[in-house]
Amino acid sequence: MFEKIAVGFDGSEPSERALTLACDLAGKYGSEIHLVYTPQPPTVAYAMGAIPGYQTAAIMPAAEEVREANKKVMAQGKSIVENCGQTLSETHIKTGDPGDVLVGYAESCGADLIVLGRRGLGALGAIVQGSTSVRVNHIAKCATLSVV
Repeated sequence: MFEKIAVGFDGSEPSERALTLACDLAGKYGSEIHLVYTPQPPTVAYAMGAIPGYQTAAIMPAAEEVREANKKVMAQGKSIVENCGQTLSETHIKTGDPGDVLVGYAESCGADLIVLGRRGLGALGAIVQGSTSVRVNHIAKCATLSVV
């Protein structure tokens, strides 16, 4: 039923649950798992903790620190996939609007399902930036699954 599953992952607990569920589906359907991470641009998102490891930031992290945080998040995702007995097919990191990046990647790789957590940033982040899951559900051209 699902050949390729694109999973929005940012290291948050909701994204971990989404990835675990995507792994379960991949096991049932023999699907490829594509992990998509969208580190937030240097805005108020850093102060709100949008990048794991930067819960609050008085100053902007250096580019190398951001690269290291990116590696850490992707390693965390890969570990979850492997612990579920699955293989990670692709990883994709791109800065931008998380909803747009996730849907754009899903379209480019031919994913027929997008899985993501409902609340990565928490209530404050959703108020300021909007809900990624609502955006993805609105603009995606394939099936979507928002995990609580």
